[in-house]
Amino acid sequence: MSNRPAPRYTHGHHDSVLRSHRWRTAENSCAYLLPHLRPGMSLLDVGCGPGTITADLAAVVAPGTLVAVDAAPEVLEEARATAEARGAGNVVFEQADALSLPYPDGRFDVVHAHQVLQHLPDPVAALREMRRVCRRGGIVAARDGDYGGFLWTPPDPVLDRWQELYLAVARANGGEPFGGRWLVPWARSAGFSEISASASTWVYRSPEERQWWGASWAERVTRSAFAEAARDHGLATGAELAAMADAWRRWAGSEAGWISIPNGEVLCRA
Repeated sequence: MSNRPAPRYTHGHHDSVLRSHRWRTAENSCAYLLPHLRPGMSLLDVGCGPGTITADLAAVVAPGTLVAVDAAPEVLEEARATAEARGAGNVVFEQADALSLPYPDGRFDVVHAHQVLQHLPDPVAALREMRRVCRRGGIVAARDGDYGGFLWTPPDPVLDRWQELYLAVARANGGEPFGGRWLVPWARSAGFSEISASASTWVYRSPEERQWWGASWAERVTRSAFAEAARDHGLATGAELAAMADAWRRWAGSEAGWISIPNGEVLCRA
């Protein structure tokens, strides 16, 4: 294992963040990968978070083994509980660094990472590690959002400022918030030659979806690791963050409220 200090995860693991992550499923977050999976495969899920996608993928590859890793021990505990509640007995959870995976070469049929690479200081190194632990001819799959491509209505200059702030905080933390559009060149730099690229979009529009997403960001912008980093890096004041929280609440309460979030996807042959 590397002695490299852990990168600073922009979102952190406040409950306002995990509420968003718990919404994710294999169907709404990695549909591009599902047609390539079959029972009996071995799969590594890198950066598993609270484990909702993990449990879904485990059901698809059962009786094959799924190994799920995350750098944060506290979120791994929740992921274990999620798998147990879903009856996913073929999952092994381990704490690990995506930049130094503790597995032998060619260990897995499939290696998957969802919303991980954009937060790492060296996403190409992570993809090299994912390629290393994937068997020859296997699949390395990654999906990342692109914060430069968020679109919403109604217009709000405070939300424009929120987007600018998010980009600045993510980069100050060593990440690349335009990760979705960089997946193909990152994969090429990691040594992949056979790369299939696609994109998909999350859209939140219904009153229930607006309340869920807006309330999440209203809390995240004032109480999560994002807020802490914004203040630590001198990029925003508490008053500015409170104004952004109010803007998210306004958006959630607007009948015109709509937001789309683009995600880049790659399937790479090892």
